[in-house]
Amino acid sequence: MEIHFSQIQIFSFLTLLTFATSCNGQVKKDLPKDTVSETKIITVGQPKLVRNLGSINDKGNNVNSMLQDKAGNLWFGTSGDGIYKYDGKSFIQFTTSNGLNSNSASPVLEDKSGKIWIGTGDGICVYDNNKFSKIQIITANDTLSNNFLVFSIMQDKVEKIWFATSIGIYVYDGKSFNLFKVNDDDVPFCTAKIEKILEDNAGNLWFGGRCYDGVYRYDGKSITYIKMEKLYQDGPTPRERNWAFPQLQDKNGNIWFSNWDGVYRYDGKSFTTFTKKDGLSGNVGVKIIEDKKGNLWFGGEGGLCRYDGKSFTRFTKKDGLLNESVYSIFEDKAGNIWVGTRETILHRFDGKTFTSYTEQTENTFENKLNPFGN
Repeated sequence: MEIHFSQIQIFSFLTLLTFATSCNGQVKKDLPKDTVSETKIITVGQPKLVRNLGSINDKGNNVNSMLQDKAGNLWFGTSGDGIYKYDGKSFIQFTTSNGLNSNSASPVLEDKSGKIWIGTGDGICVYDNNKFSKIQIITANDTLSNNFLVFSIMQDKVEKIWFATSIGIYVYDGKSFNLFKVNDDDVPFCTAKIEKILEDNAGNLWFGGRCYDGVYRYDGKSITYIKMEKLYQDGPTPRERNWAFPQLQDKNGNIWFSNWDGVYRYDGKSFTTFTKKDGLSGNVGVKIIEDKKGNLWFGGEGGLCRYDGKSFTRFTKKDGLLNESVYSIFEDKAGNIWVGTRETILHRFDGKTFTSYTEQTENTFENKLNPFGN
């Protein structure tokens, strides 16, 4: 089915720009005009990401997505304070008052043309030429809407953009959105429950979500279901898990998957599992990246871990992390590792020291929430 779319106290200045909402592809006409209001945050000394929408008192909010654009700016999506752009000198915060659909802004992706795609708690938004465009799509129920949660965004080798959302998987070809469906009665595949999408070097797409016993591989024609070994969570009442998020393909061609209890490495033939007993920080599941040196970094409610191919090194509060519940990891062009955690705390690791880039107050506390807020 074809789908059609359409700042705590030291401010240096507040610039107001007016823009008209416009959507790429097939656009819904006569949308209301919005006003972009940038809040540029400059602090004495090192710039800080300032939490000003209540997340300072909400330990459940996170820095949960990161991106470095072609111009070198870093973007940080949060679950309660909108999205921040950092140029190395100051942070600019964008919220609903600037045109975002929601202040819950994650994930974020820059496409090949330089547009910034932002997935929010209320649909899709595009940042292009210093303005935001709110995207509306026609759902499977023939309803024009942007009222849906976006889990992940990925652009494939042929430049199509894939969106895993709460109402299904959508594919944008540069002109229109299409709802991705699998017409195979033998495969128990529900697109509305897919949360992560990965493309491997061969062009296969991997899909995973929390309600499946395994993962799915799509070769462009058909879906193959691959069952995973069950991982067990330590504790008095272990929970069996064998669903997985496809996370990355490393330099050696291995594909890495994760769930709340550990990770899987797939060499194309078989799976190798790593859990807490192997040295991995307790609960993983949220993010895996590979740095320029070939180290793998794992993040989740269990903390931050680095794997050099032989052993795991765990980083905790003793090393400088202000919160150990990790929701995003990113390596910038200079080789710094950025880590986003609960309490909307942002860190930078230069290989020796963790530096906090979030304004701290006496209200900062240790997260004791149930993992993932559920």
